[in-house]
Amino acid sequence: MAKLDILFSTLKKLDWRMLTRPVILSVLVGLVTGSAAVLFYFATNSVEHLFLSNLAGYHPPGEGTGAILAMGDRMIDSLSMDHRWFLFLVPVIGGLVSGFLVFKFAPEAEGHGTDAAIDAFHNKGGIIRGRVPIIKGLASIATIGTGGSAGREGPIAQIGAGFGSFIATRLKLTSTDRRILLLAGMAGGIGATFRSPLGGALFAVEVLYKNPEFEHEGLIPAIISSITAFSLFGATTGWKPLLATPHFSFEHPRELILFLLLGIVCALFGKLYVKCFYGIQHKFKAWDFPVMLKPAVGGFLLGLLAMVVPQVLGSGYGMVQAALYGKVALWIMLVVALAKIIATSLTISSGGSGGVFAPSLVIGAMLGGAFGASAQALFPTMVHDPRAYVLIGMAGFFAGVSNTPIATLIMVSELTGNYGLLAPLMLVCTVAMIVYPRNSIYQKQVKSRIDSPVHLGEFIVDVLEGIRVTDLHEHGRKPTLIAEGLPLPEILEKIANADGAYYPVVDDQMRMTGIFSVNDIRRILAEELPPSLVLARDIAVSRVITTSPDESLTEVMRKLSSRGLEEIPVVADEDPHHVLFMLTRRAVLARYALEMEKKKEHYSTD
Repeated sequence: MAKLDILFSTLKKLDWRMLTRPVILSVLVGLVTGSAAVLFYFATNSVEHLFLSNLAGYHPPGEGTGAILAMGDRMIDSLSMDHRWFLFLVPVIGGLVSGFLVFKFAPEAEGHGTDAAIDAFHNKGGIIRGRVPIIKGLASIATIGTGGSAGREGPIAQIGAGFGSFIATRLKLTSTDRRILLLAGMAGGIGATFRSPLGGALFAVEVLYKNPEFEHEGLIPAIISSITAFSLFGATTGWKPLLATPHFSFEHPRELILFLLLGIVCALFGKLYVKCFYGIQHKFKAWDFPVMLKPAVGGFLLGLLAMVVPQVLGSGYGMVQAALYGKVALWIMLVVALAKIIATSLTISSGGSGGVFAPSLVIGAMLGGAFGASAQALFPTMVHDPRAYVLIGMAGFFAGVSNTPIATLIMVSELTGNYGLLAPLMLVCTVAMIVYPRNSIYQKQVKSRIDSPVHLGEFIVDVLEGIRVTDLHEHGRKPTLIAEGLPLPEILEKIANADGAYYPVVDDQMRMTGIFSVNDIRRILAEELPPSLVLARDIAVSRVITTSPDESLTEVMRKLSSRGLEEIPVVADEDPHHVLFMLTRRAVLARYALEMEKKKEHYSTD
């Protein structure tokens, strides 16, 4: 009984609102993102079946155990495939539709999607326009469904991130909470689409940086969202891993020498991949041609390539599936790997909409398979199973071009249901990343947390230790107070010539009840509500982050950075609803710069 009393006493002391709120929001994001992933999955498959299978008569190898049984003893030792003569025109249709949708309604939906989500996290306060997930989904369905060499991870990452950002915006959450839900949306979309709940969560928090770092604040919400979305997706589409594999195991340590060489090969081809991808993108951007039509041109060039190497169309998972069971000739794997690099660049770099994860896995699988077959021919006593190199090449190549070694090895293990090769996977992923450090297909990645504007304040707080808010009183800004009942037209008139971007909302006793920013007003204006019906209390956020005169600048900088704020109200110690002045991030950083100069002078004198 005493132990139960202690337990109940502890439970009563917990702040259940603070504990349950992140969980509920993460589950909500997971449900929305999982539903979007299901719709995206069926829509993409339907369009692909209509255009490639029915219209063009193109039937690539399938995925799963059934596809392997259907192949029997047949080897893929030729590039020729059955299709109708106009196959090369089918990707043009997707390019036309995608180009119109993207450049007409949401230009930020161009490309592979993950970069846009990364940029929104670092530089835009987690804000993604509400229309972006819808436009991105439709454009990606058109691109992928008509044979574009692109995957689903980029679109679903941006779609999930967009829904997470939208939910946070509608609930008037802070920019920090919005960024966290953005990551949760990315994790949910990827975890569901690739049936990889842990890998999806890790990818969302690891892909932000070129160095091996994690956005640890978002890990738990990402895991919860990913689990929710994966469960919804699995209940709808099935629970089997994306790819079937033989039973692989690592039992010969001397084979690590070959895996080390494979990691180097993956890094070299990864460098070629990134150069080709952004080289073609630069050519398309510099080309004086209607931007809406550029994805169609990319689709046309892809179609011409497909007339020679049809295997470059679509996701290419069927080729990976065949290679995992040793049913693809060595030269075919080499040709497909190189052709897939060009095909992916033509599809996405021209402005088409789709992800780089699936094509990267195909390229890596073909490289790994070719390497394994070559190694077996040269060193037959060292190679235990050449087919295992297909799986390891998948992970190594993508880790090398995405700087996500941990997430990649987990995702590849989950999407194949094979965990017997973790040791060589770890080695190859690490080697592929360190041979060409920070070689990335994601241009919006920043080097590390210290280089992200989101975390600027976390690394300068020690210099500010001992300095109080009251020391910056003369640098404070007089607050522009807005009455709760003031309608939007009068608010706009009052703040038209006011300084700053944050405005405390007060009641009749001039006590602060909330605060809003210029961005909040932009959001309200975008909703096209009658301005006279919108009052200050409707715009304001009631949970106000404040500071007091006696608080240290160290703590103030932590608050500003953790919440992504540019200003913070300074309130009286005796009355936390009375605003004394507004303190800006710029003023704190200026004091930081002054203190740094003093320290430099001190050390130079010494």
